[in-house]
Amino acid sequence: MTWSEMQPLLTQGTYDTLYMVLWSTVVTVLGGLPIGILLVLTDKGGLLQNRPLNKVLGVIVNVGRSLPFIILLIALIPVTTAVVGTFIGPTAMIVPLAIGAIPFFARLVETAVREVDHGLIEAVESMGGGIPTLVGKVLLPQALPSLVAAVTTTVITLVGYSAMAGAVGGEGLGSKAITYGFQRFETGFMVATVVVLIALVTVIQLIGDGVVRVLARRGRTA
Repeated sequence: MTWSEMQPLLTQGTYDTLYMVLWSTVVTVLGGLPIGILLVLTDKGGLLQNRPLNKVLGVIVNVGRSLPFIILLIALIPVTTAVVGTFIGPTAMIVPLAIGAIPFFARLVETAVREVDHGLIEAVESMGGGIPTLVGKVLLPQALPSLVAAVTTTVITLVGYSAMAGAVGGEGLGSKAITYGFQRFETGFMVATVVVLIALVTVIQLIGDGVVRVLARRGRTA
């Protein structure tokens, strides 16, 4: 396979991968952020202390994180079909990608929020600040650099998940690598796919690290 034959395949595969990762990241953040915050607020000593709810959330998150993604992907085929109308293609893959990443991201959010200085939390409480004030003006702003780092880690994880999704008709670079690199023994194409994936992950990590450094610097000077 020549480079002129590989280039359109790699371009389409990269586009599909970015499409799946972008939208599944949006859904993951929308779903995982409130769960992670609830894990902190409902824990012992939290403002919404509720041990039964905290235990239920913890179990759901732990079960979700313990399932290998390829198994979850196959198990969710009926759900994906019910939501999107098909389980094949980049749009369909957003469903299992998001469901697989939400528990992972929720734990990262929980860890980030727990790092917030308790003195600030107590100060807001003493001034009569409610839950919305505490979350919107203290927890999220103070944890923002760690949350951005969590998003970066999650995006990179989703890139890996999207490659696995190629085994079940998910398109993207994973699908192209399986179809052309593995099934047709095109070693050069497989190597090119790996290089593109490494470059993609490196760029995402560099952007995430850069944003975290800027936010941390602003936090120190504020």
